[in-house]
Amino acid sequence: MLSGLRRLEYRGYDSAGVAMPVGGVIEWRKRSGKIANLEAEIAARPLPSTNIAIGHTRWATHGAPTDRNSHPHVAGRIAIVHNGIIENHDQLRAELPGDEFSSETDSEVAAHLLRREVEAGKGLTEAVRAVVARLEGAFTLVAVDAADPGRIVAARRNSPLVVGVGDGEYFLASDVAAFIAYTRDAIELGQDQIVELSREGVTVTTFEGAPAETQPFHVDWDLEAAQKQGFDWFMRKEIFEQPKAVADTLLGRLNDKGELTLDELRMSPELLRRVNKIVVVACGTAFYAGLVAKYAIEHWTRIPCEVELASEFRYRDPIIDPMTLVVTISQSGETADTLMAIRHAREQHAKVIAICNTNGATIPRESDAVIYTHAGPEIGVASTKGFTTQLVACYLLGLYLAQVRGMKYGDEIAALLSELERMPEAIQRMLDAKASVYDLAADLVDANSVLFLGRHVGYPSALEGALKLKELAYIHAEGFAAGELKHGPIALISENLPVFVVVPPKGRDQLRDKVISNIAEVRARGARTIVLAEADDEEAGAVAETLIELPKVSTLLQPLVAIIPLQLFACELATVKGHDVDQPRNLAKSVTVE
Repeated sequence: MLSGLRRLEYRGYDSAGVAMPVGGVIEWRKRSGKIANLEAEIAARPLPSTNIAIGHTRWATHGAPTDRNSHPHVAGRIAIVHNGIIENHDQLRAELPGDEFSSETDSEVAAHLLRREVEAGKGLTEAVRAVVARLEGAFTLVAVDAADPGRIVAARRNSPLVVGVGDGEYFLASDVAAFIAYTRDAIELGQDQIVELSREGVTVTTFEGAPAETQPFHVDWDLEAAQKQGFDWFMRKEIFEQPKAVADTLLGRLNDKGELTLDELRMSPELLRRVNKIVVVACGTAFYAGLVAKYAIEHWTRIPCEVELASEFRYRDPIIDPMTLVVTISQSGETADTLMAIRHAREQHAKVIAICNTNGATIPRESDAVIYTHAGPEIGVASTKGFTTQLVACYLLGLYLAQVRGMKYGDEIAALLSELERMPEAIQRMLDAKASVYDLAADLVDANSVLFLGRHVGYPSALEGALKLKELAYIHAEGFAAGELKHGPIALISENLPVFVVVPPKGRDQLRDKVISNIAEVRARGARTIVLAEADDEEAGAVAETLIELPKVSTLLQPLVAIIPLQLFACELATVKGHDVDQPRNLAKSVTVE
């Protein structure tokens, strides 16, 4: 169990625990922090021998990463572990008067509901079936019953779960990496399925109880590769995780009234209505997410919004006061420049909201409020899913401010949220077209300079595309606002120079027409034009030497799809050049010194 949890620690690492039914009771151990803390706890208080156990390494969503919020959760004779979010946990908790809860998590509700079902006489499998019918959200739920110690039952909805089939042994995990040392034969469960493991074998049924078809498969990866799910690089794996990461960040953002809600924000609407200026502070990729945020927030809320490099912020004596809202963006939550900017802002009595991917990190702890992205651990040094989930969090913040300040009607916000919820599918379409981007990278392997152009939110996309190339391929790459081309950068254009251009959607005709004119200008001077534009944009296609087709999306949301081929291109170009994509030279994942 501990071996498997260590291999899953990339998914979550703020707490871990195990539970097992032994002698008619549940034995359990759990600790916050790394798995080493759990190992120390078990060494200090050894567990009995058993052939059945469940365990979990947690990425905190509801409830801080503490010992009591760690999984497993125990209720009487039942123990559960849970991955995902139970959106209706508050309503379900209200239906359990008299039950004593020991954590702040949404997950513990499921343990108490299961306890009631088995105490009413149901077997564990039927109890799980009854409970999951009442759960809303995304979850993998795994349960054991001290009164039935030869069985594990699990259910899956919108969250990964795979069965490992060994020689006289069975495994359940969110990733085959957990059991690859013991078996390479596996069964991937489908949506809304329940699996029962016992000495008799594996039984899979639907939530309604009908027999379910399963698809066995054999894993060909070695143990190291399995941790990357068969991808050559963690970064490439993380690029392909973006549809799920974006969907997870959007999960549970509407209440039962159809209103946008940011539960973790904990900042009063009255305070937000008094804000007269917003300052976004960030570094690197997060800074470019902040530039997109400026366009969206100002458009939706009409509040002036500035974007500052955290390393420059406090040294230029910025004008901020108690009516200023400072928004900081950091994947790790430990970026030193950003942390110093927060402290300076709070000294000036400004309110601070952190957008962060790491629960319990220093930046969210020292901020007044936080919006967590749910990208999961990002191991590749060059950020990918961190960037797209930061964009989503910025959009959510902008829409929430528009809602509390009465700048948009509820149906307008609902329409924008509906489009956001369709973005994972649009991102997947870009990922499915990877072959042409990889061919382009192979063709440009000898390029020593690449330019990126864009206007409006295409400009930050161009900057991020250039940064990815610098980080990974170690070649000169620059992003420019396309309107600035004739103010100097056009002097860089030379024969066969690759120039990527992000074209605004056709709905922004005036802006789009200007960008198409820019493309014609650089192509006339011999550049190789690689154009990212909507599939039916014939004018853009006419001036493109290479066309990368984008799905139709609103202008403000275009960076979510435009960045995908730029990430894929940088990753593949670095690969064909023979570079270490996951650990680029001179770079660290989190910059913890100024």
